[in-house]
Amino acid sequence: MSKESISKVYLILEKIDYIEQIVKNSGSVTKALEDYVTDRPAILMHLTAIAEQFNKLKKEHADNILSAFDENDIKGMYDVRTYIAHDYEGVNLAIIEWIIRNGLPKFKKQCKTLIK
Repeated sequence: MSKESISKVYLILEKIDYIEQIVKNSGSVTKALEDYVTDRPAILMHLTAIAEQFNKLKKEHADNILSAFDENDIKGMYDVRTYIAHDYEGVNLAIIEWIIRNGLPKFKKQCKTLIK
């Protein structure tokens, strides 16, 4: 694993931590996503950044890192990134909430396992 590739895994973890902190400060995922001014835009930007890191790993052919993750999960993150970038107002918040509650904890665990 190159230092550059593993640094992307650390950045994914950092973005997940930021989202968790936003949710904690808001009191719940739902409340965070209801905040149009600060929390929702921040969460969506962090999700976009996570997807971008996976895309960079893919372009680097960092298969040794990507193999630690479910290919469909990565594709799903990139699809969400595309919706955020191209149809910001049309983003399905139920999907975003599901990702925060279910997808991010899975990614976090996989990142931590990979780093060890």
